[in-house]
Amino acid sequence: MEAFLASTLAVAVAEIGDKTQLLALLLAARFKNKTAIVSGILVATVLNHFAAAWLGQWAMEWVSPQLGSWLISASFFAIALWVLVPDKADEEESRFYRFGPFIATCILFFFAEIGDKTQIATLVLSARYDDLLMVVTGTTVGMLLANVPVIWLGDFSAEKLPLDWIRRGCALLFAVLGAATLVYA
Repeated sequence: MEAFLASTLAVAVAEIGDKTQLLALLLAARFKNKTAIVSGILVATVLNHFAAAWLGQWAMEWVSPQLGSWLISASFFAIALWVLVPDKADEEESRFYRFGPFIATCILFFFAEIGDKTQIATLVLSARYDDLLMVVTGTTVGMLLANVPVIWLGDFSAEKLPLDWIRRGCALLFAVLGAATLVYA
């Protein structure tokens, strides 16, 4: 349960103001079928985060437990610094709109998540907690918690939120996860 809760909280907070949240806002403005957009985010996130979580667990098989703890802790601290840098949405998504809301969302979210903070966080969380199912479920729930309100309340944009404070809080959360990994490893 700890893996699920930590994964949900970490990704839900990290996703606020992230480029994929901005993408969700753009998709909500473009398409009327909000259920298709949410479904596309769900499918893309499960696939993307499953691959990241599997990679995190696979990588931990190749390093000693002590080195693994140091690497995981360092990764959490790196993510803490990374979330302080604001994201911008890419402008290339319009060519995928012709596929409709579900397919466009699946494609755009899957590729937008590659190398993104939340994907890297999923990899690190999976390496830390060694519970692939709970980490993927948690990160997916976190992604939906952050994006579904943006989709359904499209006129309330991320620009109205105190993003600097949210980024700082998220950075603190990842720093605490990094410190906890060092202390409890």
